[in-house]
Amino acid sequence: MVCKLHKSIYGLKQSKSDYSLFTKGSGNTFIALLVYVDDILITGCNQLEITSFKSLLHSQFKLKDLGNLKYFLGLEITRSKKGIFFITKKYALQLLEDSGFLACKPAMLLMDPKLKLSSLEGDLVLDTSMYRKLIGRLLYLTISRPDITYAVHKLSQFVSWPRKPHLDVAHHLLQYIKASPGQGISFSAHSSFQLRAFADTDWGACLDTRKSITGFCIFLGDYMISWKAKK
Repeated sequence: MVCKLHKSIYGLKQSKSDYSLFTKGSGNTFIALLVYVDDILITGCNQLEITSFKSLLHSQFKLKDLGNLKYFLGLEITRSKKGIFFITKKYALQLLEDSGFLACKPAMLLMDPKLKLSSLEGDLVLDTSMYRKLIGRLLYLTISRPDITYAVHKLSQFVSWPRKPHLDVAHHLLQYIKASPGQGISFSAHSSFQLRAFADTDWGACLDTRKSITGFCIFLGDYMISWKAKK
């Protein structure tokens, strides 16, 4: 059965920043619903409201409630009285194994900051699909690894015609991930709601286009909630 929605599900409003996120709130009540194909996350500040909402969904669709969130699309989630911790250790180890780097020597340095990559220097990579697949999987890993965001986005600029220097940097990045596959993001249960943002740019350092690469990160209290690097 295929259903066409003429409006958001049951009065929920879509988030303008993420079209798979739906929210519902009134007064002290707030519920958020995140959908990815057939995987759904539901959270809120009132357990009774969440239970009632799940019953409403179950009355319309066949659902399987897996309980408290522990694993979602490669993300491993643990919680305690101190807060919530997100990691992608299982995903990272599987990436290393599939790439043949599970037993590699770990690297402490992410990327040489003085390295300048070009789309014209070096021999072309013969298996371009292998490079594209690797970069795609690394892009997903940035969900919980802001430390690799710049390097991965830099390498993603060469997916059309990757060359050996690009592949060498990607392999070095795998060695860096091997050093700390369980690294992730923590969100404390006790933190301020002060919003801070930081940005930087390299002012036209791209060898091919002379365009700048800008990066930013946004903190809520002491914890990073958004980050990106873009040409």
